[in-house]
Amino acid sequence: MVSNASSSFIDQTVVPGDVVLDLSKMINQTIKLGEGLRQDGDAISVMKAGKLKFSKPNKYWVETSQKRYVPHVDDNILGIVVDQKGENFLVDIKGPTLAFLPVLAFEGGTRRNIPKFEVGTLLYVRVVKANSGMNPELSCTDANGKAAEFGPLKEGYTFESSTALARTLLSSPTCPVLEALGKKLSFEIAVGLNGRVWVNAESPSTVILVSNAIMTSESLSGVQQRIMVDKLMQRMK
Repeated sequence: MVSNASSSFIDQTVVPGDVVLDLSKMINQTIKLGEGLRQDGDAISVMKAGKLKFSKPNKYWVETSQKRYVPHVDDNILGIVVDQKGENFLVDIKGPTLAFLPVLAFEGGTRRNIPKFEVGTLLYVRVVKANSGMNPELSCTDANGKAAEFGPLKEGYTFESSTALARTLLSSPTCPVLEALGKKLSFEIAVGLNGRVWVNAESPSTVILVSNAIMTSESLSGVQQRIMVDKLMQRMK
């Protein structure tokens, strides 16, 4: 349930200094603050311009079209291995600093079965530590220590997007462009909240079509996204 204090701000443009939540009016509610918001006493205020977003049950954040990614714990992101130093892989996550991925941060990870990743390997990972002033820490397991969908993404094509587009692609219900593509084509996709997208399919032409449709979709309405996919499909025929 979105509180009355904030409902008028949801999906609206907000600017630094706007107070969007009053915790004194939200008795017995626990909320999660994401990017772009800060707490000062009972007031939740905006730190950067963008749109205020809400996802059930209780998370609020400010969505911007920035290219730079600010890591948050439990974000699922796409990282690129750039080096290995001792007990850690160093991973580019499009953030202010490189992230550490401990060599044991894998399901059943032991010193006997440390994975080997070449520089440039693309990984689907989870942020487990994100303290300011320190390099973020990553893991290739879910909260229960299972590999789940995390790990290296092989083959396919990777491109970069804004963090806002990434959140849209991950939203529920499925965003129009992915829904329209999914009805007509068979492909795999992984989206990182840091603004990286990986697409794979049997046919290179499918990979190109899906990637182009996603990149074009950011400036289009839902109806326009569906029309665009139909036009791209006609060209393929």
